[in-house]
Amino acid sequence: MKKFVFSRVLQAVPTLWVIATLTFFMTRYAPGGPFDTEKAIPQEIKVKLESHFGLDRPLFDQYLLYLKNLLRGDLGPSFKYPGWEVSELIATAFPVSLTLGVLSLSIALLIGIPAGIIAALRKNTWLDYLPMSLSMAGICLPTFVLGPLLIYIFSTQLGLFPPLGWYGPADWVLPSFTLGLFYAAYVARLTRAGMLETLQQDYVRTARAKGANPWQVVTRHALRGGLLPVVTYLGPAFAGLISGSFIIESIFFIPGLGKFFVTAAFNRDYTMVLGTVLFYAALIILLNLLVDLLQAWLDPKARQAQ
Repeated sequence: MKKFVFSRVLQAVPTLWVIATLTFFMTRYAPGGPFDTEKAIPQEIKVKLESHFGLDRPLFDQYLLYLKNLLRGDLGPSFKYPGWEVSELIATAFPVSLTLGVLSLSIALLIGIPAGIIAALRKNTWLDYLPMSLSMAGICLPTFVLGPLLIYIFSTQLGLFPPLGWYGPADWVLPSFTLGLFYAAYVARLTRAGMLETLQQDYVRTARAKGANPWQVVTRHALRGGLLPVVTYLGPAFAGLISGSFIIESIFFIPGLGKFFVTAAFNRDYTMVLGTVLFYAALIILLNLLVDLLQAWLDPKARQAQ
């Protein structure tokens, strides 16, 4: 297991280097620049700004300087937020996106796993058709439609929750459910598929033949194998919840990292774009590693393969 973790860490280094290199040159060759605004900046001021941030140097020199600073853990200053380092902005915004992601994933698992288990145990009955139909509707309904719909029902009409902001637990409910319900649909279908396959295994049939309690058959024998598809999905799902939550953050005016990332792309804030891309890439690599370890713990065959 230690060898497996060490090899994955070594693989992450060239992966991050390739991502950093591609992102660096793509941002530089994209039309526009960080100091291009609707109101023209005097040329002498623009020259001083480019000199201050090193943009007047040859492109390859800028690239080597960026890699040198990156090896020291320095992501550089933001071009659009004077006085702020990119690492400081990420440290400020990421906890918000992380909180939103954890809450949304918890909702997805608490709703999706029981729905999938019930659907598998009651195959081809209304307890199967109803949750699977709802999950298909959840997959087809995008978050930018579900979010305003929940705001209209639970905020405008019922007045139960605040429609916007991120100031306290009451503000977390609507955005968390908007994201969580979307991913709960996938979790429910994956749980159902995994449970149906596991319930047909010989060791589960043997447990039933020995007269084991149906609840024990599910929890002790079938559930561990039935959740393997869900565990495999957790890595990209959680990464998507954190990195792809900018739509929800825009709808509910949440000061998360996703909104910073989109704003940086529009503003051509080179260092902010590079910093967030690398941060998301490292996060995805870490989450996939944790999912592989969890999958190895649940599945002895996967543990032997590693």
